[in-house]
Amino acid sequence: MLCILAGCTSRGAYEGIQASNRYECSKLPHSQYDECMKDASKTYSEYKQEREEAMNE
Repeated sequence: MLCILAGCTSRGAYEGIQASNRYECSKLPHSQYDECMKDASKTYSEYKQEREEAMNE
């Protein structure tokens, strides 16, 4: 049960940070906005998979 709660907490924190990042993207020039939004729109599952792949290299 604790593991499930830790996962939810991590996901919630990630999603909060991504929301903040998307807000910060709106302050960038148009030339940087699309790339910023692409990075700030990754799902938690995508982030987790990329993180695991990077740790295994």
